[in-house]
Amino acid sequence: MTLNQLLSEMDGFKTNDEVIVLAATNTPDALDKALTRPGRFDTTVAVDPPDMKGRKAILEVYLQKIKKDNTVDGDDIARSTSGFTGAELNNLINVAAIRAAVLNKKEVTADEVEYAKDRVMMGSENTSKVIPDEEKRVTAYHEGGHALIAMLLEKDGADPVHKATIVPRGSGIMGLVQQQPKDDKYSQSKRQLETRLRVCLGG
Repeated sequence: MTLNQLLSEMDGFKTNDEVIVLAATNTPDALDKALTRPGRFDTTVAVDPPDMKGRKAILEVYLQKIKKDNTVDGDDIARSTSGFTGAELNNLINVAAIRAAVLNKKEVTADEVEYAKDRVMMGSENTSKVIPDEEKRVTAYHEGGHALIAMLLEKDGADPVHKATIVPRGSGIMGLVQQQPKDDKYSQSKRQLETRLRVCLGG
């Protein structure tokens, strides 16, 4: 709405006033089409989420603001947060710092960072849900199937398994197998796609 207001106010300027408006928005679809017509605000630059190198540089800034021990590795966090924006990385570090404070720790450790990643990616643990033992058993077999097939198919392009859990989270997540790619991926081969299907069916 702020950007729409700025563009509306530009109607009062003459063509030779040499005023240029640069703005950023997460919702370009909300801009008034009349304001973005050719000649007005028709040049857009899409900014993709940072790659691994960019995430590492962003994390270095945020990690300097907290007390941490030597188990907190910026490279490892950057590798496991593919697709995260700068704001999401900031949120992750904040959640880790708050978790450390709740546990009365003087420094953030890798455990708090792992907790923060799980919470940001999957939501909070659903500790109030009562799950029968048989359902827990079925979920464990299901997630174990995903994990086992993923481990067996690493040679065929499956990402390495980072963790498997049957802790319920968020809305309807009974468990999860988290795979951690070694590098950012921008495309996938037919072989890699077939491998992903096998891992999915492994459950």
